Parts: sequence; C-alpha cells; structure tokens
Amino acid sequence: MSTWAWILIVVVVLVVIGLAMAIKIVKQYEKGVLFRFGRLKGTREPGLQVIIPVVDVLHRISLRIVTMPIQSQGIITKDNVSVDVAAVAYFRVVDAVKSVIEIENVSAAINQIAQTTLRNVVGQHALDEILAETDRINDAIRLILDRTTTGWGLRITLVELRDIQLPETMKRAMARQAEAEREKRAKIINAEGEQLAATRLGDASDIMMVHPLALQLRNLQTLVELGVDRNTTVVFPAPLMSTIGELGSFLAREEAAATARPPVGRADDDSTPAHGQG
Repeated sequence: MSTWAWILIVVVVLVVIGLAMAIKIVKQYEKGVLFRFGRLKGTREPGLQVIIPVVDVLHRISLRIVTMPIQSQGIITKDNVSVDVAAVAYFRVVDAVKSVIEIENVSAAINQIAQTTLRNVVGQHALDEILAETDRINDAIRLILDRTTTGWGLRITLVELRDIQLPETMKRAMARQAEAEREKRAKIINAEGEQLAATRLGDASDIMMVHPLALQLRNLQTLVELGVDRNTTVVFPAPLMSTIGELGSFLAREEAAATARPPVGRADDDSTPAHGQG
C-alpha cells in the first residue's frame, strides 16, 4: 500500500474516534453538566449531545431517588438506656450543578452526616418516646438533613428508623410492664362489671319489693331451670321455703279456729227446750 493510503486510513480512524468521543447520550433520568477547559458551561438535557473532544467534559448526574441505608448506631437515650438504631434515608439530586461543584462524593457525605444526625436526635429522647413517637423522630432527622444538604443540590425525601435493638434485660422488663398493664385493665373491667351488676340487681330488688309476686315468679322459673337437668336433688330457694312455712302457719291457724268454734246444730238443740218451758 502507498503512503497516501496509510494516511487516509489513519485519518478515518481518528475521525471515528473523534466522533465517538464527541457524541454523548444523556438518559431521560439524567442531566448533563458540561465543563470546557475546566470552566462550567451549563447543563445538557436528556438526548443526544455533541461536545468537543478533549476540550469538553460532560458529567452525567442521575436525578432518580437513591436509597441509602444508615448502619446501626449504638446510642444512649435520654433516660440512659443503650440501644442500637438503624435507619434508611431516601434522597435525590435537584440541582445537578451544585451536586458536582459543591461536594466531591454525595453518597459518602450524606451517609456520614446521616449517622451523626441519627445519634444526636435519638439521644435527645427517652426510650418510651423513641418507641412511641417514631414518626416525629423521623421528621426531625429529615429536616436537619434537608437543611444541611440543600447547599449540595440535594433533597432528603424520607427518613425512617428501620430497626431498634434493645438489651435483653430491657425486653424482659417491658414484657413484665405490659403484663402488669393487662392485668390492671382486666381488674378494672371486672370491677366495672361488678358495679353494673350490683346496680341492676338493686333495681330488680326495688321492683320485687313493689311487686312481691315477681319474686315468686322468679322462684318458679328457677325451679323450672333446675328441672331441665333432671337432677335427683331439688334445691328450693330460701324465700320459697319461708313462703311454704307461712302457708303452713296459715293452715294451722285456720284449723285451730275451726276447732274452737262451737257446732251450730248443738247450740240450737240447747236453746229449744228452754224456749218451750217459758
């Protein structure tokens, strides 16, 4: 091959390499930040972008939400309880230029500031507040991180406490506390039931005092309920026994009165002769 042919091949190869270096593709979820001779020249939207090779440098920044786990931190709460708390943070880039110029490594910086903020915020609360007011703690951590990372072109969208590890002794103490709380509620409910039953029984006794037959009907109903089970022994309520005793006393008085009264026929016989003699 001649010299001109080799030169042509070299030129074609250089042109192909130059085109490959000049053509850049920015994806839909990205934004390009263009530097020319080290100076910021602006941003590039998604699509096909052409730059000057060697002169221009295009940084492609993802705008998608990033999930960043915050490793477990040993924290002493406000009431001096040692706990291990792990969390997860979600953030996204809202200003591509700041995320490139203002900070070198976004993920590493957020990870470190998130760990520090997690320890500070959780350490200001007691254990019961950490367990019961998780949403408020999440919002407090998110606001602090958001204020810090706004200058970096980032936005913290969500922070969640993922796991809270307690000492075994504390777990047993909380279990005993929960059991005692359940027992207290059960006793209160039982006492309220007894109070309500006593009130209803008092109302029923007042009605029975006004209507004595209601007590007798209740006694008869009790006997019917006892007879359903086919028991060989029948237990009579005490009010029914007193009623039977009173009925027996009434019959005895009537019998005594009948015995003491003189016969009607004998009195007539005694009065007739006296009348005749007169």
